[in-house]
Amino acid sequence: MSTRFAAGPAASPTTPAIALDHVAKTYAGGVHALADVSLTVPRGTFLAVMGPSGSGKSTLMHCAAGLDSPTSGSIRIDGHEIAGLNETRRTELRRERVGFVFQAYNLIPSLSIADNITLPLRLAGRRPDDQWLHTLVNRVGLADRLTHRPAELSGGQQQRAAVVRALAAKPAVVFADEPTGALDLRSAHQVLDLLRDLVDELGQTVVMVTHDPAAAARAHRALVMADGQVVESLDNPTAPELADRLVALGEK
Repeated sequence: MSTRFAAGPAASPTTPAIALDHVAKTYAGGVHALADVSLTVPRGTFLAVMGPSGSGKSTLMHCAAGLDSPTSGSIRIDGHEIAGLNETRRTELRRERVGFVFQAYNLIPSLSIADNITLPLRLAGRRPDDQWLHTLVNRVGLADRLTHRPAELSGGQQQRAAVVRALAAKPAVVFADEPTGALDLRSAHQVLDLLRDLVDELGQTVVMVTHDPAAAARAHRALVMADGQVVESLDNPTAPELADRLVALGEK
């Protein structure tokens, strides 16, 4: 019988949202995507992960989110060890503890925005928390768009709907993979402001993978990766600082 990971926050507020301990990932052919990465993400923080192509930032997110299994090491989401779990149990944990926002909005065209937002909950057999959804929808400015189809919304509005969908189950952490990559500059700023506000005002935890120094500068902390390792950690980073780090890595 499989283990169900109960919804809601962990018993202790001091439990990190994400904790990685000596995590490595090696793919077929001996390709080392991650090499001995240790990382703790406290609750209520916004972390950005940057690095050049092939640095391991996407692999780090996939392993930390339970989308892939590490070759070795420990990964805990909201206090639950996921390294070594089979796919069924990882899926259960993701459903209960993790939210996702991708570059593509992944909204179903035939469904209303309201139905898109609540679809993951319904598929999991969970009843939506109407008060929580009301708070989120009003916070992102979509209260008058819930009956619309995705095609009737702008790209920025669709991504905001995707953010609400990611938060609907009250996850321990939201992983955002290049969330502004398909947006114009104004919409990108709005989505980044929203993610930061959700952390600062609602205590959400967000881990964002991005190649954009300006986007990463919205985070409380930014990690710079190269060759499967975290080579630098910057608190309250600025876009010029991060751009300089990426340029320096490219020159090596």
